[in-house]
Amino acid sequence: MSPTLRVDHVTVEFASMHRARRRERFVAVDDATFEVARGECVGIVGESGSGKSTVARTIAGLIVPASGAVHLDGEVLSQTKRPPAVRRRIQMVFQDPNSSLDPRVTVGRAIAEVLEVHELVPRDGVEARVEELLALVGLAGRGDARPAQLSGGQRQRVAIARALAAEPDVLIADEAVSALDVSVKASVINLLRDLRARLQLTMVFISHDLAVMSSICDRVLVMYQGRIIEESPTRALFTDARHPYTQALLTSVPRIGVPLGPRPTAAADLPTGSPSEPACRYAPRCPIRVERCLHDRPLMNDGTHRVACHLATAGQATSAQSPEAPNSSGSSTE
Repeated sequence: MSPTLRVDHVTVEFASMHRARRRERFVAVDDATFEVARGECVGIVGESGSGKSTVARTIAGLIVPASGAVHLDGEVLSQTKRPPAVRRRIQMVFQDPNSSLDPRVTVGRAIAEVLEVHELVPRDGVEARVEELLALVGLAGRGDARPAQLSGGQRQRVAIARALAAEPDVLIADEAVSALDVSVKASVINLLRDLRARLQLTMVFISHDLAVMSSICDRVLVMYQGRIIEESPTRALFTDARHPYTQALLTSVPRIGVPLGPRPTAAADLPTGSPSEPACRYAPRCPIRVERCLHDRPLMNDGTHRVACHLATAGQATSAQSPEAPNSSGSSTE
C-alpha cells in the first residue's frame, strides 16, 4: 500500500523559562519520521511527555514544527494556515470529550455544524446525515441530547461521529479511551475497529495502554523524550521487542499469575566526564549502556522492525499480552 500520510523529519520546539530566567528552547519532538499507509492503523506509545500528542497535533496542523514537513497523498501540507478543505482531511478525537463538546449545544447540532461549514451535504440533507452518523456510532435518536445527558462513553462516540462528519482521510485518536472505564473503553475500541473496517479509515492511535495497542494497531511506534526509538509490526513488538526501554515497558504490564518485571528505572548519575545530554537519551536509565551510548546518537536501522539502539538485541519473548487477546482491563505505561 502506498503511504497516505508521511511525517518527514519533524522537529517541534517550545520556549521554556530556565531557572536563571533565560528563555531556552525545549525540543518536544526530535526528527520524527514515519509513514502510515492507506487503511492502516499506526499506534504511538510512550510515557507522558514523550512527544506523542505533540506529533498528533503537528499532523493535524495545530502546532507549527521548527523543521520537517507532513505529507498527505504526496502533497506537502502547510503548517501555518491550512485551508478548510485541507483541514477537513485530517481529524482528531481528543482525550476528554467534555472539553471538546459545547455543553450548551445538542450533539446533533454539534455534528450538523461540521456538515454545514464544509458544505458536505445539501442543506435539506443535513438532518438525515446527522442521524446517519449518530446511528453509525450507536447513538441513533440521541441528536436532541446535550453532552451532560450522556455518559462519558456516549460523549466520546459523539466526538467520533463529529470527526467522521468531515469525511476525513486520516483519523487521529489522541488518548481517546484513556479517561473511560473498562467496559466503556472496550466498547469504544470495538467501535473504532468496526469503523476502520467499514470506512477504510487511515488511523493514528495514541495511547499509554499497551493492551489497547495490541487490539487495534497494525504497527506501533515507541517514543522516548521526543525521539522514535522503535518501530515494529504489532505482533513483533510484543514478542520480539529490541530496545531496552520497550522491553521494560512490556515486562511491566500486569498479567494474571505472572509477577511483574522491573519497570523502567529513574534517571541515574552518569560517570564523571560524561556529556550533560547523552547522545542516547535513554542511556541514564539503560541497564546495558556502554560508553558509545553516551557519545554517539543511535540511528534507526532499515527494515520492517526498526530500532535506534547500538546494542539492540532480539527480545526475550517477554510479551505483555498476546495481540490476539489483549488484557481487557487495560494496562498503562504510567
